[in-house]
Amino acid sequence: MTISDAPAGRYTGTRVPRVEDPRLLTGTGTYVDDVVRPGMLHACFVRSPMARARINGIDVSEAVALDGVHAVYVAADINPRVHEQWYGMEGRDAADTPRPPLADDEVRFVGDPVAVIVADDRYIAEDAAELVFVDYEPLTPVVDYAVAHESTELVHADYPGNLVGQLAGRPVADLDPVFASAAHVVRETIHQQCHLPVPMETRGLVAEWTGPSGEMTLWASSQSPHELRGFCARVLGIPEHRVRVVMRDTGGGFGLKQLPQREEMCVMIAAARLGVALKWIEDRQEHLLASGQARHEHADVSMAFDEDGTLLAAVLEHVQDAGAYPTPTPVTSGMAVALMFPGPYRIPEGTFSSKFMFSNTSGRVAYRGPWQYESVAREVLLDIAARQIGIDPIELRRKNMLRRDELPYSNYIGMPYDNITPLETFEQALAILDYEAFRREQELARAEGRFLGVGTCTYVEPTAGANAFLSTEGATIRIEPSGRVNVYTSGGSCGNSLETTANQLAADALGVLLEDVNSIQGDTAVTPFGGGTGGSRSGSMVAGAIAETASGLRERILAIAAHKLGVPVEEVEFTRSVGTAASKPGESVTLAEIADIAYFRGDQLPPGVPAGLEASGRYRAQAPMVWANATHVSVVEVDTVTGHVKLLRHIVSEDCGPMINPNVVEGQIYGGTVQGIGGALLEHLAYDEDGNPVTTTFMDYLLPTATEVPTIEIGHVETPGPGPGGHKGVGEGGAIGAPPAVMNAVADALAPFGVKVTRGPLSPSAIVELIEEARSRAEAEGTPVVTPTADGTVTA
Repeated sequence: MTISDAPAGRYTGTRVPRVEDPRLLTGTGTYVDDVVRPGMLHACFVRSPMARARINGIDVSEAVALDGVHAVYVAADINPRVHEQWYGMEGRDAADTPRPPLADDEVRFVGDPVAVIVADDRYIAEDAAELVFVDYEPLTPVVDYAVAHESTELVHADYPGNLVGQLAGRPVADLDPVFASAAHVVRETIHQQCHLPVPMETRGLVAEWTGPSGEMTLWASSQSPHELRGFCARVLGIPEHRVRVVMRDTGGGFGLKQLPQREEMCVMIAAARLGVALKWIEDRQEHLLASGQARHEHADVSMAFDEDGTLLAAVLEHVQDAGAYPTPTPVTSGMAVALMFPGPYRIPEGTFSSKFMFSNTSGRVAYRGPWQYESVAREVLLDIAARQIGIDPIELRRKNMLRRDELPYSNYIGMPYDNITPLETFEQALAILDYEAFRREQELARAEGRFLGVGTCTYVEPTAGANAFLSTEGATIRIEPSGRVNVYTSGGSCGNSLETTANQLAADALGVLLEDVNSIQGDTAVTPFGGGTGGSRSGSMVAGAIAETASGLRERILAIAAHKLGVPVEEVEFTRSVGTAASKPGESVTLAEIADIAYFRGDQLPPGVPAGLEASGRYRAQAPMVWANATHVSVVEVDTVTGHVKLLRHIVSEDCGPMINPNVVEGQIYGGTVQGIGGALLEHLAYDEDGNPVTTTFMDYLLPTATEVPTIEIGHVETPGPGPGGHKGVGEGGAIGAPPAVMNAVADALAPFGVKVTRGPLSPSAIVELIEEARSRAEAEGTPVVTPTADGTVTA
């Protein structure tokens, strides 16, 4: 669709082209590594080769002597220069965990930064890093977070039992009577493996210190320029107005780039100390070593059902790996796992416990739906329960899923749901699949020795919440004297098309031509304060900010148009940058003419209308949470000899409210779903027993490609939410729903073998091992054994 195809005066809800595409698809975007400043130097980090060791000394003399090296800094040079270190998203007084810029007394994971080299170029800096001698005294690492509480070794001396923190609901014993009397009780320990965001563009920062004025300018790969600005000011101990952050194009963030980490602190401090422009670009091995981990957790999960499969109660006993230096503290996002675990189901009673454990691995970071383990645990257990009870997994879900007429509804933790359609998306996705036809196809395939499976996941997703730091969003709109429109928003776009979104919203709110609207984002010197991209907030919050700002500006436009046409304001129709009145056929006034009057012809302004056409406004979220929801349905074929999983279909039915741009919405769903598929089948940030990472290149850390991913089929349900325009978030859902759907599909395919899927990734070797374990278990129990053969048939 072209812009001219959009309905008259209405761009929101249409598939207008993305304004970002021309520069990004032609390679003319501006990423951090494209930034070049006069006299710019380059940084490189010396990183620990050990998971845990005491630092007895560091000799930097040879590195300093290398031609082209300007400085080599260790902890004693950098760490004391940190004035304050806290995140605006959490607040000054929030409980936090240690986060020194450089390791001082101990290194605590392989990749821990020990020193930073500053040199003329990256090549010299890396050569110098090889010349730094660190005297390490090896210590016993705490590698397995699941038993970290049992270890006498401590990742951080001030945290007994390696416990970051814990939370709990009502005592589990309160539910003993419910479980004791239930017809069916299902209990499993469900694991999720460690993996990480892996954006196309790694982390990066250019920091330029201007000595005479005491100002810092940062060019950043960031999701939240204003968060980065405040953080830098606190670290350096300078006024916030002395820091400017410029964020141009960012090649993916996925939560990783929402908050600055230890390396960014080092670059800021080193640049200020040397009085130069300093660039650091993380290479891919650094990224896999040290950028952070996510998703590593497990839980003992229990559900009680009555005779016909109605849910009576649920318990989640959850443990999460925080790594050595989590960013931010994992308790905040980890708590959401327990709050969200009931999902879109009618569960009368339940409780939880959550523990967050340090380990000598890279620190936990946010990753697209940081709470998504709740869906893995719930949906995998529901499929296991269905097989145990002897009911179709689809029917079990239908029986227990919330209906529209039950809303608003609070789950047993107290989370209030409203404006969601889980049953509708569930049924739509199944209709797209034609579930009954699939089951017939599955039976025919099994008779031929082919094993097909179907799995689902239905979830609710919190978006645009009223967290203090994220609860407001600002916009400035300036109509230039030419009649062209500039929209200023805080930014944070990382491939999620915020420029296109802002342009569409502003064009509709003002009644102007879309091609006349331009978006300026990501420069804290000119944009209003905002929380950036995260928590699927941008669409809803930017819509509110633009609506608040544009309403008064449009009133001014209409007043000037009415005065020019000589008609009452109520008679003016202003659309596509032209004002007309029914009583003045043939007459019109353009936005350019209105702007000319507003700026240069004060004598033609209506009484009481100020000069100029620019305004700023701020939207404050009214609802504590705007809920979105979706259902994923995955269909796979499993080769039971090789263990290879082939995805045949993947269907998503999404309700993110009225869509601003369906192309953008579907792009978010595609991207998140592919990441979720990777998490289910391929991705694993693995460590050996000594804490050494064993997947530090893309030869070992496997990502999904176009050959592994089928065409993703999408259906839409559009239920307005409580926010502006009824829009809801959509950024994280694909990554939440895909993993359990794929895991359940594999389990369904392997059901004839008695396989139970409770952990990922479902690699070929893991699947072969699961089949062998099921075979051995059947032999031990004296039950019929199903064995795959090389020709694809099975024997019993």
